[in-house]
Amino acid sequence: MSEVAVRVRELTVSYLTSSGELPAVNDVSFDLMAHSITGIVGESGSGKSTLAFAMVNAIPRAARRRSGSVEITGVGDISLLKGEDLRRVRGRRLGFIVQASQNSMNPLRRVGKQLLDMGRSHGVGRQVLPRAQGLAKQMGLDAGGVLTAYPHELSGGMRQRAALIFALVLDTSVLILDEPTTALDTISQAAVLKIIRDLHQQRELTTILVSHDLSVVAEIADHVLVMYAGRIVEEGDTASVVGSPAHPYTLGLMRSIPRLWGDLESAQPLSGSPPDLTQVPATGCVFRERCPLRMEVCDRVIPELQPAGGGTRRVACHAVVEGGWAPLAATRGAR
Repeated sequence: MSEVAVRVRELTVSYLTSSGELPAVNDVSFDLMAHSITGIVGESGSGKSTLAFAMVNAIPRAARRRSGSVEITGVGDISLLKGEDLRRVRGRRLGFIVQASQNSMNPLRRVGKQLLDMGRSHGVGRQVLPRAQGLAKQMGLDAGGVLTAYPHELSGGMRQRAALIFALVLDTSVLILDEPTTALDTISQAAVLKIIRDLHQQRELTTILVSHDLSVVAEIADHVLVMYAGRIVEEGDTASVVGSPAHPYTLGLMRSIPRLWGDLESAQPLSGSPPDLTQVPATGCVFRERCPLRMEVCDRVIPELQPAGGGTRRVACHAVVEGGWAPLAATRGAR
């Protein structure tokens, strides 16, 4: 049985605003198994990127961790690390590729120079260069050309691969990628996903992929967490979640994916607007305003993640828990 690589417990992260503290991640708990690929999916405002930043103890200055812990095997609770201890863990144990990762590179320094700076800061010096060259070749890149280039001289797909080199060159064991395929064309997206999958297998990584696109997550992940307004509303193995979504929100995400065959008009946009933290209710189900299965209890009681359908499947929905799978089955049948 695989061991747990990342254990998140009762994590709440709030943003400090003129309207008060707004929880972007609200009482979230889950386990990530070693050597697995986990997808965290949801619309803008769901809290998935804030969760990713919290997992490397890098939440923005405007945010605050109100409660909870993020324990990583061999590291402990990263939420408690500061200064030099935290810097050593990042890069060495944790690799993090932020959204629009090209913006995290210094535009005035060549890629290889920036890698050297990183190597020196972690005490490996020039040893980082042959490692980077090996990674570049694995990704089908001209190692010499990439390392001597400035970031703006690389295409979007090449910059994303360069970001992977930065994240993996120090033999990271846990890799977190925030929207790694955003703004890439379809061919580049497919190439980047294949590289991520191959490197994950070769290096036996524990990989977390954050995306708004459930089809991207379905392509690569073993396990899926679906987030809405700061909460996990569904969790389970990818085949189960994608093949038979239990939560109305997950079903809506699946229905909104454009089709490449069959009835092109069958893709249906989710009703309503993505979650707005200033409008999220403090009690009841956070998805109720957009839910076709809304019941009276949804206005009063926050649904807890509960087992559904066997295995690791968990769903936070009163309609599913109280009515079984029939209400959602009927909804799917009406498609």
